[in-house]
Amino acid sequence: MAIASNDHAPLFATGATSTLRLIGYLVLAIALMVADHRNGYLAGLRWLAAMAVEPIYRAAALPAQWARAARLALADRERLTAENAELGRQLLLAQARLNRLAALREQNERLKELLEAQRSLGLGAQVARIIDVDTDPYRHRVVVDAGARQSVAIGEAVLDAHGVMGQVTEVLPNTATVMLITDPAHALPVTVERTGLRTIARGTGALDTLELPNVPISADLKVGDRLLTSGLGGHFPAGFPVGAIRAIRSDASGMFAVALATPSAALDRGDEVLILHELADPVGPPPPAPALGPPTPAADAAPPRSDRP
Repeated sequence: MAIASNDHAPLFATGATSTLRLIGYLVLAIALMVADHRNGYLAGLRWLAAMAVEPIYRAAALPAQWARAARLALADRERLTAENAELGRQLLLAQARLNRLAALREQNERLKELLEAQRSLGLGAQVARIIDVDTDPYRHRVVVDAGARQSVAIGEAVLDAHGVMGQVTEVLPNTATVMLITDPAHALPVTVERTGLRTIARGTGALDTLELPNVPISADLKVGDRLLTSGLGGHFPAGFPVGAIRAIRSDASGMFAVALATPSAALDRGDEVLILHELADPVGPPPPAPALGPPTPAADAAPPRSDRP
């Protein structure tokens, strides 16, 4: 059958012409390979071909590279999220330990101040810890972890490292209730350190205020004067800090002055207090002398011996 003029003969068609064409192509390929191997004539051609084909290779590899990059990014994000969570937990624990250490350091400082005050008092003093606070705004009272079994008695003075806090009003076997000096029902005999003026410091119901009522107008009283316990009444030994005067005004009648003072003790802070125990007075009457009486009779003397027969 005749072949149309616009068709081409196949490369490996049967027949002598096709065989010769194939042999010619093989000889040309071998000649090119030998020439390229010996002299490198086709290096430039291969370089151009590689440059032309390289974008195709890169485009074909892009989906795999994108998938690998996405997997790595997801893995890195998960790892960083886990590390951030762990670091946050460790930071929280470290902050909690740091806060605890700061609280312990403050507590040690308070205990050190209390022990120094205890040594300087020269009195029987016992360290106790505040375990409860009365929530009634009109009653300033706290509960400490020492009671009758620890030899605490009603009326004993309670101090901190800075001054007088109050006195014991109720005693149970292992706890005691302390009325603070700012309780409206509390009154404390005090003296002005600078002048020696004796007066009474009453509680006002505010933890930062004491009131000195009925002070004579002519009294030499100034802002900043320190108040000390006077020792009157027998409950508070003399000489302990009570507060400092911060304001002076006239009362409603205009005949007396009223002074307001700030307590020396940290009534709204701290956990430890000192309870002062009453000491027996070592000075007293001498012991009674033994009763006088007749001398103890000597033993009966032996009768004189006679030498006569």
